[in-house]
Amino acid sequence: MSKAPFRIELLQKQDRSAFDCGEPELNAYFHTRVSQDVRRNYATCFIAIDKTGDRIAGFYTLAMGSVSLGELPEDVVKRLPRYPQVPVVHLGRLAVDQKYQGQKLGGSLLADAIARSIESEIAAYAVVVDAKDENAVSFYEHFGFLPLSRSSKTLFLPISKAIKNLGNK
Repeated sequence: MSKAPFRIELLQKQDRSAFDCGEPELNAYFHTRVSQDVRRNYATCFIAIDKTGDRIAGFYTLAMGSVSLGELPEDVVKRLPRYPQVPVVHLGRLAVDQKYQGQKLGGSLLADAIARSIESEIAAYAVVVDAKDENAVSFYEHFGFLPLSRSSKTLFLPISKAIKNLGNK
């Protein structure tokens, strides 16, 4: 768990202007576009708030989605029903403000996203993420995510494996 006390809640009308994760594309999304995605029901956004100053320390987005059965590795496919699409939870974006990086908040946000995916009671085979770069790929692989067969930066974590991982932590 991170050193600073955080609470994770839904994005509402909090001031997002001070948030800076060091990635201009993620900052721009969070500052200007995330509210539109939430309002249009394209994504749900959760934020980590530093309890000591009410500053936004990080965020992630979740949305329902699907992947083609053929995108999954063959050893996974042979254990699944032969529907053309596999239901998934899509972790769209995850970022931590530079002030809070190195405090394991990214892992805490990821664990929260996975827990919410499991608790939602909406069927999904896996959590899927499109990693931004090789550092992000390494981050997700550290938590057990596996590459989809056709894309080195799109990774998935079966919900059954996520449940086991959360139970071991």
